[in-house]
Amino acid sequence: MLKINKITKKFDDVKALDNVSAYIKKGTIHGLIGENGAGKTTLLQIVSGIYRQDDGKILINNEPVYENNKIKSKIGYVTDNNQFFPYYKVKEIVAFFAGIYKTFSKDKFNALNKILNVPDNKRINQLSKGTKMRLSLMLNMSINPELLLLDEPTSGLDPIAKKEIIDMLIDEVEKNKCTILISSHHLSELEKLCDDITILNHGKVTYQSSIESIKNNVKKLQVLFEFEPNLSDVNEILKVEKLGSIYYIITKKYNEEIKEKLIQKGAKLIEEVGISLEEIFIYTNSKKGSEYNAD
Repeated sequence: MLKINKITKKFDDVKALDNVSAYIKKGTIHGLIGENGAGKTTLLQIVSGIYRQDDGKILINNEPVYENNKIKSKIGYVTDNNQFFPYYKVKEIVAFFAGIYKTFSKDKFNALNKILNVPDNKRINQLSKGTKMRLSLMLNMSINPELLLLDEPTSGLDPIAKKEIIDMLIDEVEKNKCTILISSHHLSELEKLCDDITILNHGKVTYQSSIESIKNNVKKLQVLFEFEPNLSDVNEILKVEKLGSIYYIITKKYNEEIKEKLIQKGAKLIEEVGISLEEIFIYTNSKKGSEYNAD
């Protein structure tokens, strides 16, 4: 559906994206993860056709995006800082979207608004950041996009609204086979929501895989050793933390070979413990972990 092939983008002397590639399958939710300045928003803006890449290709349904109105009409884009005509009323913004998007459904907007409750007589400049976010989500979902780009879509929302929006996004994918590319700092939400993720670090892809594959590869181990071990030569280890006599070891691509290495180092007890997507992000973007890419 969406092919991102070796994208590079510079702003003056700063390389915002460096040889970034990804493939997002139709009807899936793909998460973009990275620190501030990692290049997530720049990538979304290129995918949406706002910016043109310096090198590489962006293809949606095998067609380029930039200056392609036919493809752009199939894209919904919700930004972290939604800009609307400030003195328009909500109902006037709805009429505006209905006028420029042939696929816009007022019935769908009204159905979504029964859940999110944005007052249609209020002016945009009277709305809070969270309410503007809810409005932008409803407007962009109501154009029935093939591709929905979301940049921090739960920013400024209370927990109930977050839950409602996550349910809406899942429903949109299941019913309409919409493809979603979502950037968020709330990794616990992405862990529940996404099929696949791409991690960016300083404009480069450091990790790309399915959530399931990540959890199968990156493991957190609780290990008890008979004697003080030297683990510096175990290249599969991303991080070691010691608490009392217990070692907590983060490994990449955990398998029987790594287990045997730890036994040779004096491990008496090796147990897997739970690890979150947030921990995986931290460890795979550490100095040692940033060299890791999933198969």
